[in-house]
Amino acid sequence: MSTLVKWAPAVAALVLVAGPGLWRYSRHVITIAHEAGHALVALLTGRKLEGIKLNPDTSGVTVSRGRPTGIAVVLMYFAGYVTPSLLGLGAAALVVAEQVRPLLWATVALLAGVLVMIRNAFGVLSVVLTGGAVFAVSWYATEEWQAAFALFVTWFLLLGGVRPVGELQRRRLRGRAPGSDADQLARITRVPGLVWVLLFAVVVVGALLLGGRMLLPVEV
Repeated sequence: MSTLVKWAPAVAALVLVAGPGLWRYSRHVITIAHEAGHALVALLTGRKLEGIKLNPDTSGVTVSRGRPTGIAVVLMYFAGYVTPSLLGLGAAALVVAEQVRPLLWATVALLAGVLVMIRNAFGVLSVVLTGGAVFAVSWYATEEWQAAFALFVTWFLLLGGVRPVGELQRRRLRGRAPGSDADQLARITRVPGLVWVLLFAVVVVGALLLGGRMLLPVEV
């Protein structure tokens, strides 16, 4: 595969994340990962998961029941913004290990699990379209195209995980995000919301740097 084609997945992912006109659509995939993170941690910490809603404006909400304070709810709120980047880091590890098909099937399985918990029509549409695209590539594409697609997905998660953190802080500065994950964490822990935003940033930027370092030498 030529150098141009090897770099194409990263460039395509960057265009989808950096382009304002494209980001308003591609961001839905990041929202799916964000809410999946909330949902998974809620289940792992023993909270009762009631459902997920994904909205046309790229926002989402995961509803669970349990204690309103404590480590479980802190972990649940913290998980959202960092999950896309951590998924990207895990995907990078699988790509480097040449486990492309398992990566694609794991993605399909994750989306199927999210679909079960979706509670609105737009959310169903969003998850089905995303899962359908991944399934189609895993089933019909050649190994070379599967590898390129896996690289694209990985770069998109790594790059796309960073931008929402910056957007969150801009909304907070304008007073437009009083119920954000960072502010919920601030109310629960009494640690300022800005500190939580900075922690989100450390994780997502760290994942991007580490994942990028893993992927750059990869031959596909």
